[in-house]
Amino acid sequence: MAMPHNCAWTTIYRLPWRNQMTGELSGLLQFSFVALTSVLFLVDPIAAIPTFLAMTAEQDGAQRRHMAKRAAWTCLVVLTGFGAAGKLIFRLFGITLPAFKIAGGVILLLIGLDMLRARRSQTKETPGDAEEGAEKEDVGIIPLGVPMLAGPGAISTVMVLISGMPGWWYAIPVLLAIVITSLVSYWILAGADRVRQHLGETGIRILTRLMGLMLTAIAVQFMLNGLADVGLVKAVH
Repeated sequence: MAMPHNCAWTTIYRLPWRNQMTGELSGLLQFSFVALTSVLFLVDPIAAIPTFLAMTAEQDGAQRRHMAKRAAWTCLVVLTGFGAAGKLIFRLFGITLPAFKIAGGVILLLIGLDMLRARRSQTKETPGDAEEGAEKEDVGIIPLGVPMLAGPGAISTVMVLISGMPGWWYAIPVLLAIVITSLVSYWILAGADRVRQHLGETGIRILTRLMGLMLTAIAVQFMLNGLADVGLVKAVH
């Protein structure tokens, strides 16, 4: 008779722990998805293909791959650096996380709206950047790596994601998202000619609009989270 009693006793005390672990795992998976999609859509290497091809028009395939590699490494280092220094930057300038969430949401919204119109946002890239890049022999770091890939939107998003995380382990999905995005950016830009031939201008515009739609929703959620943090709106889960 003791065994059933012990089993029932153990079950009673294990269920809350299991439910808590399941909830944390679900939250971590959801956070990982948001981190990957937001960083990837903001860097948006597909939309950078036309500008990249224009800036490297006089270079051969090997030189383009070299530029793509430098741009990907620049994107990785810049986003990781700002993510790691996010809390220090907030304390240094006296910026609160809710304020940065709202500001970051506004930037993402502007970029997302431009993407919905299938055009490269001037928040990430200005005509002057493209013209300056076309005149440079090495465009991998500036302007391709920064600001065309690692622009203000991507930087602010990484800072918000890492600074607002409930535990240190939530930094792992953000870092993985940065690494994956950098690798995808290299792969797309290194094969920019083939990607453009397969997708065509119409395909690139369609993908850009779809990513813009997702990015706009993420931007609105960022702003709602910031407003909820200061008590101006009710938090919705």
